[in-house]
Amino acid sequence: MLKILLTALALALLPAAALAQDAPAAIKRTPPQSVDFPDGHETLLGVTDVPPGAQSSPNSHPGLETGYVLDGEVTITVAGKADIVLKAGESYTISAGTVHSVKTVGDKAAKIITTYVIERGKPLSTPAP
Repeated sequence: MLKILLTALALALLPAAALAQDAPAAIKRTPPQSVDFPDGHETLLGVTDVPPGAQSSPNSHPGLETGYVLDGEVTITVAGKADIVLKAGESYTISAGTVHSVKTVGDKAAKIITTYVIERGKPLSTPAP
């Protein structure tokens, strides 16, 4: 009986283990360069690497985000707007407090130069509720 129960438990856990192995790699944000400018704000410049199949969680920033796609193709989902598909050489701007997320298109990684201008002392990103 114990053998049957353990076999059933192992079979039940197989799909979860398979899904965990197939999960896409995490988005990597290179620590940004920071400049105290303009007055009362901080400007951060960095690189965001988005592996194939990766998607960020919906979030917002306490200031402007702008970016330039260096390589690959991404879809940016912005609350209340149609999705934006961007290819290498294209740019975007997201207003302060706007909930958004990014994901790769196709099976190629994407690389984005990102710039944030946020109020000094506030967190760079806040998860969307």
